[in-house]
Amino acid sequence: MTHKTFILYVRNFIFGAEDSLVSTVGLLSGIASAGIARKEIIISGIVLICVEAFSMSVGSFLSERATEESFSDYKEPESASRLAAAIMFFSYFLSGLIPIFPYWIADVSRAFWWSIIASLLALSVLGFISARILKTKILKNILRMTILGGLAIGLGVAVGMIFK
Repeated sequence: MTHKTFILYVRNFIFGAEDSLVSTVGLLSGIASAGIARKEIIISGIVLICVEAFSMSVGSFLSERATEESFSDYKEPESASRLAAAIMFFSYFLSGLIPIFPYWIADVSRAFWWSIIASLLALSVLGFISARILKTKILKNILRMTILGGLAIGLGVAVGMIFK
């Protein structure tokens, strides 16, 4: 595997996991703060991660192939694009289960906070893992991932409260 292919896979893993954690907890906390029932929150979360995991993987594949076709010096085999898309799918889907899980086991008011906390912790772990893999500054990566993700989560809560 070339270094370029390795970076493609890492990028898809990080992008899928981060986007899923932030989008899913943003949606769940937003609709929970709007007073939606627990069952509908869970269904909404599951629908979101299924549709988005597939959509993100297709987008990854199509954008990688478009890049391949546009630049003569950028040559990755189609199999690398397919594997990158699969990595995107599974990282999105599995990461999306983290913010949904608290709603399966707790009432909405408790699950709301546990979902946010679990997602922020997962973002921190993702920041750590990506820093280790890419050999970048660990604390900087953790803080960047957690703070930026936290801002997006806060936006979801705010929008839910506004439309409550």
